Amino acid sequence: MRNDHFSRHARQVITVAHGRDPSSDPSIARSWLRCLEDYHLDPAQTIAPTVLEHGRLQESRERLQQVLHIAGSEMNSLHQQLSGAGHAVLLTDARGVILNCVTAPSERRIFERAGLWLGADWSEACEGTNGIGTCLVERQSVTIHRDEHFRGRHTGLTCSASPVFDPHGELLAVLDVSSAREAVSRQSQFHTMALVNLSAKMIESCYFLRHFEHHWLLRFHLQAESVGLFSEGLLAFDGDGRICAANQSALNLLGQARGGLLGHPVEALFDCTLDQLLGRASANATASWPLRTREGRHLFAALRGQQRSVPTPAASPEVPSLPGICLSDPALQADFGRALKVFERDVPLLINGETGCGKEAFAKAVHQASRRADKAFVAINCGAIPESLIESELFGYRGGSFTGARKEGMPGKLQEADGGTLFLDEIGDMPLALQTRLLRVLEDRIVVPIGGEPQAVDVRIISATHRNLLERVQEGSFREDLYYRLNGLEVALPALRDRADKSQVLDFLLMQEAGGQSVELSAAAREALLTFAWPGNLRQLRTVLRTLCALCDDGRVCVEDLPMIIRQVQPEGVAEASTQRALGNAERLALLDVLERQCWHMTHTAACLGVSRNTLYRKLRKHGITRYLVT
Repeated sequence: MRNDHFSRHARQVITVAHGRDPSSDPSIARSWLRCLEDYHLDPAQTIAPTVLEHGRLQESRERLQQVLHIAGSEMNSLHQQLSGAGHAVLLTDARGVILNCVTAPSERRIFERAGLWLGADWSEACEGTNGIGTCLVERQSVTIHRDEHFRGRHTGLTCSASPVFDPHGELLAVLDVSSAREAVSRQSQFHTMALVNLSAKMIESCYFLRHFEHHWLLRFHLQAESVGLFSEGLLAFDGDGRICAANQSALNLLGQARGGLLGHPVEALFDCTLDQLLGRASANATASWPLRTREGRHLFAALRGQQRSVPTPAASPEVPSLPGICLSDPALQADFGRALKVFERDVPLLINGETGCGKEAFAKAVHQASRRADKAFVAINCGAIPESLIESELFGYRGGSFTGARKEGMPGKLQEADGGTLFLDEIGDMPLALQTRLLRVLEDRIVVPIGGEPQAVDVRIISATHRNLLERVQEGSFREDLYYRLNGLEVALPALRDRADKSQVLDFLLMQEAGGQSVELSAAAREALLTFAWPGNLRQLRTVLRTLCALCDDGRVCVEDLPMIIRQVQPEGVAEASTQRALGNAERLALLDVLERQCWHMTHTAACLGVSRNTLYRKLRKHGITRYLVT
């Protein structure tokens, strides 16, 4: 009877492998074909498995000593989760040689008769299609159920195997659960496979953490509660900030290929400096904090390592050098210095300016130059979130407080910014009802999540808008008391066309977008870019430069490479350049004359000129007039 079974199984293998049974599993068919054509195996042959001699087995175990130590407790736990009886939990090396086996003592003989003993080689080349060997070839989780095994002698087994990868993406080991029970159905293996996958990921993560215990190690995820779990991203880097390794979850979360990360600076991935990142480190790395990628993806992270203090900016009128912003305009420098002074005294900032002029970058620069630089900077666009979601985004909610809410609840932006800065972009578009709750938070520093209990928060507020909030107050769409509460100091950012440092801004953004690539602008191209009006401001300029860098093959950008809209206005701009300069000089002299006559009193000067104070400040920036004595 046994020989008949082997013969029937052998015929089935040959039929499926050569494609004569279209209903078969394609992955099993591919494996059976490999066994026949590549390894020249006989499915009916009943030879015993190849077993390493004791000395070579010990050498293999010593090579993976750290993995075996980590995996030991996980394998015992997995065996208990499977209710023990009828299962063997196996760990092999990257060749398929069994290095450890956990099973009930009374069942050891059963699995040894099936060929599952220490030192046995279960690669596909030796044993044909099986959980361990096929997992090694496919480099992914597999379940091989009874008759799906290539050799007839293994058809009493059901095996679920998952790969374990090292920090560099190389196959390190295979974790396998095998059962010799006849009652095991393929459907019942879904649960077993899930547990095997989870255990393999746990071994993988523990090995990564242990392997890089003397490196800086960043742990991150899309959800704060998932930092520290098996699905988290792991990124190891050295003292110079160069990336040494990343696990697959990290690559998935960052949308990166492994080869594109290794050796590159970690700060190229995230919207912060290396010093700011290292300032977040702790020896245990248990508490997570918000972290944003350069592409704008919001993550939560924890950094393992010895904390470094972030230097406190000196209390001087000089503007510190900050990433992500160019402050070469003298008037803008003066505004920045004033903004930083009042921000440090917990005075709210209101930034006004056209769309795309860099309001968020200015706010972030103030945060990074302040004593809160090592805390969270959390931004929320009040105009981009549906009105029905703003409240939960801003204040958070308790689990189960409304239909569709997460079971575990969610912290709001105010809680995320606790200890740091909350940036409210497009504050003029915040719904009126929500303005009342925000005003109460600003007054009491207490947040009440939807369905939750009051929580104290320590947060500094910077808000921004391109709208005239006083007009919205008069219209009744913005609370007057909130306006005066947010407007501790109003900073009017100039449009790009009005900035005195356009040339420096152009160089700054070009260097950022080139990303280390050598890109040179011809004199004519540079003049065209500087004289263009830029209705979309910095955002439009950055997009144009990014496109030019992407298309630049020879390292030089000429006028003909520029977008048509910029080239079309160029002749007129050049023809009028001298006239514009003359008018500009005349305006500057007129401004200085009125300022002197009004003793540099800004309110009186604006009234004398018949313009608003915002317009006056904008013209002062345009002409580089920086003396501010009386407001």
